[in-house]
Amino acid sequence: MASGEVGVGLVGTGFIGQAHAEAFSLSPVASVRAVASRSPDRAAEFAARWGIPAWHADYRELAARPDVDVVCVAAPNYLHRDIAVAAARAGKHVICEKPLARTLREADEMIAACREAGVKLMYAEEICFAPKYVRAKELADEGALGDVYLVRQSEQHYGPHSDWFWDPELAGGGVLMDMGCHGIEFARWVHGKPPARSVSAEAGTFVHNERTRAEDHAIITIRFEGRRVGLIEASWAMPGGMDDRAEIVGSRGVTYADLVRGSSLTTFSDVGYGYAVEKAPDTRGWTFTMFDELWNSGLPQEMDHFARCVAEDAVPSETGEDGRVVLEIIYAAYRAARLGRVELPLQLTEQEAAEPPFAQLNPG
Repeated sequence: MASGEVGVGLVGTGFIGQAHAEAFSLSPVASVRAVASRSPDRAAEFAARWGIPAWHADYRELAARPDVDVVCVAAPNYLHRDIAVAAARAGKHVICEKPLARTLREADEMIAACREAGVKLMYAEEICFAPKYVRAKELADEGALGDVYLVRQSEQHYGPHSDWFWDPELAGGGVLMDMGCHGIEFARWVHGKPPARSVSAEAGTFVHNERTRAEDHAIITIRFEGRRVGLIEASWAMPGGMDDRAEIVGSRGVTYADLVRGSSLTTFSDVGYGYAVEKAPDTRGWTFTMFDELWNSGLPQEMDHFARCVAEDAVPSETGEDGRVVLEIIYAAYRAARLGRVELPLQLTEQEAAEPPFAQLNPG
């Protein structure tokens, strides 16, 4: 690694690609050396905007570059597997945006390819790096809340920022895949990542029937080993901008964390405003405008952590195996929304593991 820096190849120039580029620019140990997009024009424009030396229209060319140590996957869900496997085969470490993959089969292929190549597969779950949520977990870990038995997390707004999210074949599902994955890993993380034993769920399309076959609101209850519970609510059907909150409850106390409102400006605009990490597709009307949104989201801390793991050959706090567990719980939640409570570990046929989890809600 030249000058001790970790060379990053970034695949994807959309919303999350922009956030990753900015996050890496804040890390003292990472340097984005190249970006790839299927659109040469977008790749060139993105590279010029962020001062990236090279761009490619093929992610395999990016992965082959000798100055790239880690490939960061910020592309749509249905491309995660192919990009990660190509990167691993080129001997590159991989950072993959959530959800890890579109199917369990794809996740297993990604994990196997990275293991065989001897490279790290890191799972980009930024809320495990968000400062407020990190502090909340510290309170739990130091015993301030007693024995923690319940973790709640909710993320809600009025819909995703790109059209492909609305297609469950491309995304693997709806809001459960897009945002439920955050709360699932947050609950696992706070509880110490114990095995999940059962899942119950409600999921349906309540508002956006004309846009998608996938669910736009979901509520998930996870029973973990050791009398611990996770309660997750995710919505694309809530007007009024981004809402992201967590609550940790124990035998001796409780802490509440509001990721957006506690450090924001209360803003009204009838025209809306520009680039924002807050994911809500429309910033017109009343919104809560964060003064340092990227930092509060945890993305710079996350990418710096992953870069240091590559530089120091350390074990990342969020791995591909974590992303795989989250995906299995998502499969169980879709099945539970159809059948009722589902026990874990989930028993799936090879065909079911090769289908997006949305198929568990609507089989056949």
